[in-house]
Amino acid sequence: MTSTPSHALSASVGTLRGVGPKLQQRLEELGLCCVEDILYHFPLRYQDRTQLTAIGSLKDGVDAVIQGSIRLSSIVPGRRPTLIVKVEDGTGMLTVRFFHFRRAQAQQMKPGLPIALFGQARRSGAGLDMVHPEYRLEDADIFLEAALTPIYPTVEGLGQGLWRKLTDQALIILKQNSPEDLLLGITDSPFALVEAIQFLHRPPPNAPIDRIREWEHPAQLRLALEELVAHNLSLQMLRAQEKACLAVAMKSDQSIAGPFLSHLPFKPTAAQERVIQEIAHDMTLPSPMLRLIQGDVGSGKTFVAAMACITAIEAGQQVALMAPTELLGEQHLQTFKQWLEPFGVRIAWLSGRVKGRARSAVLQEISEGSVALVVGTHALFQEGVTFASLALVIVDEQHRFGVHQRLALTEKASGQALPHQLVLTATPIPRTLSMVAYADLDCSVIDELPPGRTPVQTTLLDSQRRDQVIQRVGAGCGEGRQAYWVCTLIEESENLDARAAEATAELLQAQLPNLHIGLIHGRLPPADKEAMMAAFKAGKIELLVATTVIEVGVDVPNASLMIIENPERLGLAQLHQLRGRVGRGATASHCVLLYQAPLSQRGRERLDVMRRSNDGFYIAEQDLLFRGPGELLGTRQTGLTSFRVAQLPAHEMLLEQVAEIAESLVQNYPDRCTLLVDRWTGERQAFARV
Repeated sequence: MTSTPSHALSASVGTLRGVGPKLQQRLEELGLCCVEDILYHFPLRYQDRTQLTAIGSLKDGVDAVIQGSIRLSSIVPGRRPTLIVKVEDGTGMLTVRFFHFRRAQAQQMKPGLPIALFGQARRSGAGLDMVHPEYRLEDADIFLEAALTPIYPTVEGLGQGLWRKLTDQALIILKQNSPEDLLLGITDSPFALVEAIQFLHRPPPNAPIDRIREWEHPAQLRLALEELVAHNLSLQMLRAQEKACLAVAMKSDQSIAGPFLSHLPFKPTAAQERVIQEIAHDMTLPSPMLRLIQGDVGSGKTFVAAMACITAIEAGQQVALMAPTELLGEQHLQTFKQWLEPFGVRIAWLSGRVKGRARSAVLQEISEGSVALVVGTHALFQEGVTFASLALVIVDEQHRFGVHQRLALTEKASGQALPHQLVLTATPIPRTLSMVAYADLDCSVIDELPPGRTPVQTTLLDSQRRDQVIQRVGAGCGEGRQAYWVCTLIEESENLDARAAEATAELLQAQLPNLHIGLIHGRLPPADKEAMMAAFKAGKIELLVATTVIEVGVDVPNASLMIIENPERLGLAQLHQLRGRVGRGATASHCVLLYQAPLSQRGRERLDVMRRSNDGFYIAEQDLLFRGPGELLGTRQTGLTSFRVAQLPAHEMLLEQVAEIAESLVQNYPDRCTLLVDRWTGERQAFARV
């Protein structure tokens, strides 16, 4: 994927010292095929091992080298014993915790011995903690380094030492073979391309660590700008490529739409009608519609999608609706059957679990065109699925899919025409992020909720009040209502103190013996999950203990209470999605965020957002500020959640400049565009975030 004519930079990674056939294969599987790829594999962050830090000066969440002496050492008994070591240096006291340790290790930790530590301090109720730091029972010089230490994204089996050896070699080659600066004459950055690359891999000893941590150093901004421009260009190219294709132009003749609307038990909101008109206009054009529909939880996106389906079906064309889970797909199936089958619309279901003769029969109906609407999961774009006349593709919960999956489904169309594409998301995307992530799509926003929806009341409670909450749940269920109890883990973890869903279900059943309690999590077989949700929806189960698998789930109007354990572990957008499972009926609904104390100031600020607001768009903006784009968007073809340099929202101020530069390149330097896209957005697998 090289963008330079230099033979040295385009040489295989196998030419680097220490890279044998097995390592070469491993690197190539990660998308790192040549020397230039190694150069563009940038550090994720930096450790500052350049100086000692006094315990009294430690900052929460910041790496530091400290030197002190052991004051006391003890093993705290329990199901999982913990080695506790108290370290002091005259300026303060630090608690060091080892959850995994050997007896010999504990015996070495004798009071009075000098000890050097490197790790990240965290503030707790009892002061400062370090969990599993690097340590030596000797002088701290062992940890001190002359410059900032780069920490690279990696995967199991490839250590940081290896990445530094590879980049050391690549930097030497770079110095002798400068690649073309594709933004030369376009940006006024004080850093040239090569200088910026060298800086990010090997910051000098005097580099301003605070500016680097905030991703605002000029070298970072220079490369972030180029990466965002490349990303913008790649989506422009994708859009231009799709828009250049033909699509079936369609206009509703009201043969189905008229009777359907007249039989509705509700009146569409003004926002729904506006978005329906935008979609209808797109579908009258002979080029493919590429439209994203954003709407808060409960805003009525499904109804909008149904109107688009009807337009295509009235024109004698087929529609494919893809959902991320079988649970959500089944809900769509039932909804569309209820709405459209009375008007003669044939609907089929296709998922990975439809096998044998049943699958063959469905595939035949799809290929013959005897079914107008096919609802399913990712099985829709698998081999063997052929449509007679696919003219509209609807993808629900886009953040669960990548662009390549959406495009794979569009390729199922027969003939030369591409289907129109409608993408739905219940995760509101801040404008900033939308400019970056969805530049290939037109965006519509359903910014109005149907009348009669009462906002969910959200309360923050310390987990020490668990018994009170359990009593409240028991009382609510005893009055005929239903409740969710959401846990963040399936099983007990040695590293996390969140209660597991299985253990919680047992505890709740013991304390609420008169209730029918169900359990659902991602490891259950699909049939068991569906049966559990069906029982809950039918009212046979009063309390459902679940993991976040219910984030995208079926509607249960009678469910009016939700408890979310350890909400501090989840993103705000995810919490909002979960909370949206209640408040779908006429009964006043409540959500209790049962947090684990002590809660950091930042953690409390985050959860306060949930307590104060039910506005998904506001919550998404705050989530972007707190956590970045990964939680909001999921996987994208061009690697949005794995940008190598660019950080959002830290680099938000670059976005207008990005659009201007991209336009300038297209108009004045078209030959640079493909080179720039190849340099930054070549296909590569995700790295672990360390």
